[in-house]
Amino acid sequence: MNPVSWLSVVGVIVFLVGLMVSIGLHEIGHLVPAKLFGVKVTQYMVGFGPTMWSRRRGDTEYGIKWLPLGGYIRMIGMLPPRPTDAPGKVRSVSTGPWQGLIENARDVALEEVRPGDENRVFYRKPWWQKVIIMSGGPAMNFVLAFILFGVVLMGFGIPTQKTEIASIPQCVKTAAEYEKNPECTAADKPSPASAAGLRPGDVIVSVAGRPATSWDAATRAIRDHGAGPIAIGVRRAGQDLTVNASLIAQDRESLDEPGKIEKGVGYLGVSPKIVIEQQSFGAVAAHMGDLTSATAASLLRFPEKMVGVWHAAFSGDERDRNGPIGVIGVSRIGGEIAAAAIPLENKIVVFINLLAGFNLAIGLFNLIPLLPLDGGHIAGGLWEGLKRGFARVARRPAPGHVDIAKALPLTYAIAFLMIIMAGLLMYADLVNPVRLSG
Repeated sequence: MNPVSWLSVVGVIVFLVGLMVSIGLHEIGHLVPAKLFGVKVTQYMVGFGPTMWSRRRGDTEYGIKWLPLGGYIRMIGMLPPRPTDAPGKVRSVSTGPWQGLIENARDVALEEVRPGDENRVFYRKPWWQKVIIMSGGPAMNFVLAFILFGVVLMGFGIPTQKTEIASIPQCVKTAAEYEKNPECTAADKPSPASAAGLRPGDVIVSVAGRPATSWDAATRAIRDHGAGPIAIGVRRAGQDLTVNASLIAQDRESLDEPGKIEKGVGYLGVSPKIVIEQQSFGAVAAHMGDLTSATAASLLRFPEKMVGVWHAAFSGDERDRNGPIGVIGVSRIGGEIAAAAIPLENKIVVFINLLAGFNLAIGLFNLIPLLPLDGGHIAGGLWEGLKRGFARVARRPAPGHVDIAKALPLTYAIAFLMIIMAGLLMYADLVNPVRLSG
């Protein structure tokens, strides 16, 4: 096996371990508050399938399973018992398939409750404790994501575009002309920046009279201006001066929507100086907020994205780099990063960023208010709290616990759909994986 192949294998293993640690910490986010609130937890498992290793401490069996596709903790009494019938009456039980499924699930849940465990069941805990227990997993993912992004931004630093000009193309060429001859000739039209006399080392301080506080602000001002004369304020050798340039119109990729081409935007022809800068705590929070918004928007388009995965798996369409990806695919990307011809520090940064993004995505996905996801249980706890609060205000008897067993048919349908989607992602990751190198 050549060195690149070894690096790929090591990258897959390292990233897979990172994923499983993240999953294990997610489950700890549930385990700790559950035990603090007195819920009996019989199992804490990382992975699914047959058990690779386990050890029992107190009431809980801690272990690792062979399939690294998730994890779980097992709390007793997740489902409340059926409401008792009035004394002296024969209990009426529906023989329909869905009702039978619900009643069987109740019976299985009650089998776990031993004498003395009556106050240690999940369903009897106050609604706010249920919400905290079920929110603990996603919250742990968000904390991990923030810490990992903080390591990258505050520790390593990130490439930052300064307002100083690093380079200026001497001419303007179409893509076809550039492919034929990338060098400038006398027949080529000079770039607006070159024609205006701008120089590498100039620091842009204003565009069209407006302060340029960042390279992004300067770029947007130039693009929004369109073709025509414009005043560029620069600082050169410590002195401020104004350079008059004549922008040309070009079709260029959107700054906000990658892949979208904007017609006739202003073009000057300058490139920024890029330096590695460590960021502040506030920058980490802002970065986390931006990515959270973007990830939440992607989750809203999840069904549409899965259609794209289907076409990529069975029709050979190109995989969307911003689309859903499974454990196999993301581990494969880890191998690709490890084998890439880039400095070790850059590999570490990409690894940490990828793991942080995974935690953010898993945390948000689990907040979807559908069972069997954590968000479904959180929604049930909040609904119970709302009902009890209304009853207290209206001076009515306290209602019973929210019976999530009634939602089991929908839960099983969603779980089945999730299994199908996971299988599709696994297949697509094998036959047509997402590749960072194209």
